[in-house]
Amino acid sequence: MSGEQDRIVSLVLDEKSIVRWSPEVEHERNVAVFDLLESNRFCLRDGFAGPYALRLSLRDATLILDVTGEAPAQSAEIALAVRPLRRVIKDYFLICESYYQAIKGATPSRIEAIDMARRGLHNEGSEILRDALQAKVELDLATARRLFTLVCVLHLRR
Repeated sequence: MSGEQDRIVSLVLDEKSIVRWSPEVEHERNVAVFDLLESNRFCLRDGFAGPYALRLSLRDATLILDVTGEAPAQSAEIALAVRPLRRVIKDYFLICESYYQAIKGATPSRIEAIDMARRGLHNEGSEILRDALQAKVELDLATARRLFTLVCVLHLRR
């Protein structure tokens, strides 16, 4: 990647995909968006240079990444089947629910064990997402992790 231009500078979640979330989910979304915009590496392969504006949405069982550049003609749509992520998203939702319940009164060791499992599933989903995008987008693991969080948030509607 060539540097500062290879990054997302604007991120929008599709309004039609947004539903009312719990405070915990809203917090996770806000943190993921903030952290992503603060620091990310994202570069289209065989495409135009950044910086990029990104719009994430779900269309049926497909994740859509609408990527635009600085010039009006610079745009690309990347469609990615969500099917390879379904199991890990489902498991991630279940472990997150357990985590949110645990922080209300479980022992610190129980909370830590659940959090380790949660982070493991998050890492697994991030790697699957990164691998699925590899042919079209070059991104670092931290960016993939934040994008995976946002994919999960969008997936709540389904």
